[in-house]
Amino acid sequence: MKHRLLGAAVAGCALAAIGAGPVHALSDRLWISVPSETVLPGPDTDGSTRERTLEVRVTHDNLDNDVPAGRLSVDASEIASFVVVSWPANCLPETPTKAVCDFPAMPAGMESVPAALIGLRVLPDTDLGASGTVRYTAAAGELSADDTETRITVGNGPDLGLSQAPWKRDLTPGTDHTVRATVANNGNRAVERTLLWVNASYGLRFKERHANCEYRDHATGTGALCVLDEAVAPGQRYDLVTRLGIGRKALYERFDHSVLPYSDAALEEARGDWTWTRGTGPDLDLRPVTGQRAAADGDDVDLNDNYRTVILDAKNTADLKLTGNRMRGAAGDTVTARMTVHNRGPAWVASLGAGSAVATVRFQAPEGTTVVGLPEDCWTLPPSEEGPSAATYFCWTPIYLHDKASYDIEVQLRIDKVVRGARAVIETVNDGELPITQFDPNLRNNVSAIIVNG
Repeated sequence: MKHRLLGAAVAGCALAAIGAGPVHALSDRLWISVPSETVLPGPDTDGSTRERTLEVRVTHDNLDNDVPAGRLSVDASEIASFVVVSWPANCLPETPTKAVCDFPAMPAGMESVPAALIGLRVLPDTDLGASGTVRYTAAAGELSADDTETRITVGNGPDLGLSQAPWKRDLTPGTDHTVRATVANNGNRAVERTLLWVNASYGLRFKERHANCEYRDHATGTGALCVLDEAVAPGQRYDLVTRLGIGRKALYERFDHSVLPYSDAALEEARGDWTWTRGTGPDLDLRPVTGQRAAADGDDVDLNDNYRTVILDAKNTADLKLTGNRMRGAAGDTVTARMTVHNRGPAWVASLGAGSAVATVRFQAPEGTTVVGLPEDCWTLPPSEEGPSAATYFCWTPIYLHDKASYDIEVQLRIDKVVRGARAVIETVNDGELPITQFDPNLRNNVSAIIVNG
C-alpha cells in the first residue's frame, strides 16, 4: 500500500455561454488544510529526539470574496503525555497544549494563508505506537470552518520528505526552467538508497536523461524512476534539482515527484507492466548537505510529505474549433450527428489536476428529431418554465487534447418527421476548471451546427 503513491500522479453546475463571465458562488466557506495524520520519530539511537513541524493553513472557496483576518484554535491536550508542543509567535498559548493563533486576511484572488507552524517533539521515554489527536477550529468574520483534526503517532524508521517547489505561471515556451526541492530524512533511522519517481507532463521535457534513471513516455508526458545510492541519515538533506525544457506545445503543465526508501519490491511495483528505457547521460548523484552517518534499512514511517506536485503554466494558446455535420434520412430513420472538437494548437490542453474536460459541447435536437442515443460522457438538462423549451444536451471531451488532435462526439437522432433544413446550433461552453476564454484566441470557430435534410 505504501508504494502506490509512486504511480498516483498520472491519473450539476450552471453553464455560461461563450464569452460570458464566470459563474460566481453566492457564499463562501473556510477550510483548515492540515495533514490528517502524521508520524513523529521516536528517539534516535543516542536517545535524542527530533522536532517535526506541523503546518496549518486556512483556505476558502470563493476567490471573488475578501476574507478578514481570523483566528485558529488548536487543542493538542490529547498528546500532552508524550509530546512537547512549541508554539510560533502568532499563537497565544492558553496552556502548554492549547493556543489561539492569528492568521492574516485573504484579499480577493487569494486562496489560502498560513495559520500556524507548530513544533512537535516526542519525550525521550515515549513508547512506540503512542497516539493521540490534535484538533483545530477556525473563524474569520462571519465565516467558520468545520472542526478538523490530525492523528499523531510515534514510530521508528526513516522518514523521507520533499519540500514544496514553487509554482510558476506565464513561462515562455522554448525556454528552460529548473525545479529546486530538498530531500530530507526527518525520521530517526537512516536510508541506504532512495527510489525517486518523477513525471513531467507532455508540454515539458527532461533536459538530461540520467544513466541511473529509466524513462517511459506516455500519452500525457514522461515518467522516470531513479535509484540514488547516497545514504541519507536522520537530519540529512539533499538538493534535488531537475532541469526542464518548456516545450512549444506547453500550456497547463505539471511536474510530479516522490521519494521512498529503495527496495527491489518498491522498484518493481513502480515499474508495473510498462516498458522503461535507461538513460545514457551522467548519473543523478545527490550530495547531502551534512555529513554521513551509519545507514540502516527500513520502511518510511510517514508518507504524507513524500509526494509533491509543481504547477508550471506557460504563456501560450490553443485554438479549439468545433464542427458539425449534415445528415439525410426519411421519417423513422436513425441518423448520426457528429460533433468534432479539433485542437488547432499550438499548445495541447490538459486538466491534469481536477480531471475536467477540455471542452463541453452544448446542443439541442434539430426540429423534427429526437435524441435516442448519447455517448457515456453526455447528460441532459430537461426543459423548464424558466429555461429552454426543449431539452438541452451537454457532452464532455476527454481531460486532454493534443495539438492537432480531434475528438468526435456521435449522437444518435431519430427523424420523427422530415423538416427540410432542420438545423441546431452546437457550441462550446465557457465553464469548468479550464474556461476556454482563458486559452482560446478565436472563439468565432467554437460555434457550428448539425443539419438534417438540408
